[in-house]
Amino acid sequence: MKTICILLAVLCFLAPCYGQATAERSSGSGYMVVNVDSAIGPGVAEMIRDALEQVRQGDYICAIIRLNTPGGLDSSMRDIVQAIYACPKPVVVYVAPPGARAASAGVMLTLAADIAAMAPGTNIGAAHPVSAGGKDIGKTMSEKVVNDMVAYGQGIAHRRGRNSKWVEEAIRHSVSITARQALKENVIDLVAEDEKALIEQLEGRQVKGKSALHFDGARRTVFKESLRTRVLKVISDPNVAYILMMLGLAGLYFELAHPGAIFPGVIGGISIILAFFAFQTLPVDYAGLLLILLAGVFFLLEIKVTSYGLLSVAGIISLSLGSLMLFRDAGPMYQPAWQVIVSSVILISVFFIVVVALVARAQLKKPMTGADGLKGEVGTVRETILPGQYGKVFVHGELWQAESRQRLEAGRRVKIGEVKNLVLQVSPLEDDDP
Repeated sequence: MKTICILLAVLCFLAPCYGQATAERSSGSGYMVVNVDSAIGPGVAEMIRDALEQVRQGDYICAIIRLNTPGGLDSSMRDIVQAIYACPKPVVVYVAPPGARAASAGVMLTLAADIAAMAPGTNIGAAHPVSAGGKDIGKTMSEKVVNDMVAYGQGIAHRRGRNSKWVEEAIRHSVSITARQALKENVIDLVAEDEKALIEQLEGRQVKGKSALHFDGARRTVFKESLRTRVLKVISDPNVAYILMMLGLAGLYFELAHPGAIFPGVIGGISIILAFFAFQTLPVDYAGLLLILLAGVFFLLEIKVTSYGLLSVAGIISLSLGSLMLFRDAGPMYQPAWQVIVSSVILISVFFIVVVALVARAQLKKPMTGADGLKGEVGTVRETILPGQYGKVFVHGELWQAESRQRLEAGRRVKIGEVKNLVLQVSPLEDDDP
């Protein structure tokens, strides 16, 4: 287990370096394309930050973020906006391909770009904040959240000279418009059929406070995220993080209930470490996490304490409540699916109960070895036993010294009573006549 932990630590240390080497670098000037085709989360935020850092340090004309997103976490969106602001070279957000969208958090990313572009057949908008499950936030909290988001969006729009009134409508009333409407409403700067057409329209364009764009002979580079970012994107899915947490608890519980099994403990340890790594990037409610851990304690105590199932019931209730409370309100994309929660709670509860039942049955079962395992067993006299003297009795494949209050001839079957100082106290079987 110690070796595995050391290997994991080394992997996490080397992963960022691997990510820097994966992007194709050109000897001459070029432009970098960053493909974002998922919800905006910690993994996507880290990927864009890494890409823009390479653009800043390398010989690149600009960065083009190809965007197709349903939205995502507010915190991750703000991180990306700050990274775009901080980049000294032009950043282009291109909503593409046709059929793509820039919804919710994607609206803010598009507005924050130095140049905002969309492909025909795409749409932008529907930026009203929602809570878990996609439901509207309560009235009082909604006013606070919406007003904050409106001010944030308008600040971005004013900075880039875009339509702040439309931004307010998109946030307050979930307004969504097409690429052509967005161009007409001064939400974006241009509409381009594909990347080639985009480059043609960007040629010679002057970006305020930054260099002009000239693509003559520029080489195209597609950013490839690091191993660490890819792992983070996968495990930052709340469903994956939740399942890893359940597997971790089950593995560690099995190892504690059956010391020496090793494999469940190794899998459980790795799973729970990955789950905690994902939780640091997700909106985790630690009350829910503590309830889940408390459920594991209840199940473990069921083995040691005679509670007639009460601790198991308490564990199931704690596990269910903790699962429901695990993630704070952060939109439907960052909440585990109900099917995952229900099926996981049922499977884990059944697993714990079955293990508890097996352990309890093993503890209550009559000992099969040692002195206690000989009580009540039937053996055969191999050497005549006289009162006050020892004889030999064969039982469980072994010869034992034995004594009896009466004479027992060799070949007689006897029943074993007590075992004192490794000497069997025997008596003849009632149905075994000499």
